[in-house]
Amino acid sequence: MSASRMDAPSRDKVDAAVSSPNSLSSREHRQDSARLLGRFQRLRMRKPKVIRMVFALILGCFIMVIFYFNSNLRPASEPVSERSSGQKSRRSPLQALYDGDQVESAVQAIHQGRRELVEEACHSYTRKRRVLIPEDLKHVIVDDQHGLLYCYVPKVACTNWKRVLMVLTGVAGSRQDPLEIPANEAHIPGNLRTLSEYSTSQINQRLRSYLKFVFVREPFERLVSAYRNKFTRSYNTAFHKRYGTKIVQRHRLDPQPEALERGNDVSFEEFVYYLVDPATQREEPFNEHWERVHSLCHPCLIHYDVVGKYETLEQDSRYVLQLAGVEDQVSFPASSKSTRTTGDMAAQFFHNISPFYQKKLYNLYRMDFLLFNYSVPAYLKFR
Repeated sequence: MSASRMDAPSRDKVDAAVSSPNSLSSREHRQDSARLLGRFQRLRMRKPKVIRMVFALILGCFIMVIFYFNSNLRPASEPVSERSSGQKSRRSPLQALYDGDQVESAVQAIHQGRRELVEEACHSYTRKRRVLIPEDLKHVIVDDQHGLLYCYVPKVACTNWKRVLMVLTGVAGSRQDPLEIPANEAHIPGNLRTLSEYSTSQINQRLRSYLKFVFVREPFERLVSAYRNKFTRSYNTAFHKRYGTKIVQRHRLDPQPEALERGNDVSFEEFVYYLVDPATQREEPFNEHWERVHSLCHPCLIHYDVVGKYETLEQDSRYVLQLAGVEDQVSFPASSKSTRTTGDMAAQFFHNISPFYQKKLYNLYRMDFLLFNYSVPAYLKFR
């Protein structure tokens, strides 16, 4: 049917629908109201779920914080091995040190004096304090069974101390005499764990609760000992190749081809020139055998409970074993005094070193002299 023939009532209905906007707006209003009501109801249903999720998250964080502090603030007197095995806790070496009823008061006084001297030197001669990093702890050996931390310093009886710790930790197997362990076996990486291998929380726990000890030596006697061992022994070809050839090339005038190839005839003077040359440490860190003790063991960052000395090695080693309660299980090996580098021997090596280089070398090792209360050697000429 054409629009012209549409009957009047139909046109009236169409006109009414178009001309009456209220009918459309009221319908849209009802639909909007329904949609808003639905959203509100869904929000009301969702809100408890969100609250529960937030509450669960807060509770989880709270439990994690409690667990962290519980794992890090355990009593200092409980060695790790005994906590894990459920055995009755015994007195730790650190407790034995400060209770002081196991050793003579004179020995205690000596070691207290050494601790105080180190602390005073650190306060007087170090300005910036920094945080320890795992790299600083590669020389700190851990004995979890007895609660011991030992920072080993090459040329200060470290071979024998590693042997003793191998016996104490069971690494030595059935061998109970430290001297039954070959020297090269004592230095195999991985035989004894170092503190750098632990997590941060485990490191902090051990630093707080274990007995920390280090053995030191008169710096120039130790240096001469390192030179004698690494550059005058024919069997140390690895050191000759690694360091000797470099020293000959840099610090010898008109070196012979054989010396450049083998590096097995480095003089002590050339060794000193190598040490004080600023290019040496710019290129790479010192080898551990002539690195300064304060750079190996960081006594201003780690507060050592016992500072043993090579000059009183037997007495100080016995003291540590007494504190650990193992003096009946293992004895520290007696050292051979026939080959030991002495002060008189060091004086002979320094005889041909000019005062200028003596002064430079002393400045290089000055902190070790100050920290461990060693006097400037009388044979030095720069004073």
